[in-house]
Amino acid sequence: MRLLLDTHLLLWAAASSARLPREARELLEDEHNDVYYSAASIWEIAIKSSLRRKDFRIDLSQLLATLPKMGLVELPVTAAHAARITELPFIHRDPFDRLLIAQSLVEPLTLLTNDALLDRYRVGTRVV
Repeated sequence: MRLLLDTHLLLWAAASSARLPREARELLEDEHNDVYYSAASIWEIAIKSSLRRKDFRIDLSQLLATLPKMGLVELPVTAAHAARITELPFIHRDPFDRLLIAQSLVEPLTLLTNDALLDRYRVGTRVV
């Protein structure tokens, strides 16, 4: 299976957090799965980090060093990904989540998420 992690699952996986659902952990550990993270997620994390919120402290350079060691593959944002957003119904307001949906459609990948709202797009999402 080819999986694209949403931003929350990416952060929880990188931190080995107990918040990462068991099903997600099993999918990440399955050597038959190819697991991707989006440059859009890194962009979202960078924006939130730059706001210096006390409830959001991420060492971005450490995160970027950790992801390849975990076997995750970076998925760049392309013009085709951005253009596909115009075809999506306006179910979710978060532009980063909408871009992840578009990327999952273009590539194609299964978007692994904990956001049940994204499942309403009726595309390749898997809510864990």
